[in-house]
Amino acid sequence: MVEQSVEHRTWTVVAALFGAVAVALGAFGSHGLRNCVSTNQLTTWRTAVEYQMFHSIALLALAVNARDQARWRWPMRLWTSGILLFSGSLYALVLSGIRSLGIITPIGGICLIAGWLCLVCSHRKREP
Repeated sequence: MVEQSVEHRTWTVVAALFGAVAVALGAFGSHGLRNCVSTNQLTTWRTAVEYQMFHSIALLALAVNARDQARWRWPMRLWTSGILLFSGSLYALVLSGIRSLGIITPIGGICLIAGWLCLVCSHRKREP
């Protein structure tokens, strides 16, 4: 069995925690917010949960399978930032009603996209 580095274990835990929080927030949205917010706000909440879960799974896949952690650091960092900024701003927007929080959302979206593009670049640099 291959010994896992501290960084490897850390990224695995981060991904798992993001996934667990996505499930909890999804349930909260379905049960706790259903009668408290508008249909549009609930759709926004679901979008936040979906993006968080998709990127949690991607983070976990990369953390578990990456042999060279340094190569995958930037995609993981960007996805983590993207989850916090994109999904986090949408959660805050729905809960607070402060529409100006929506200005943060595109920054998070850019982080998510940049993470995927960094993944492509990291893969292209891979030696045979």
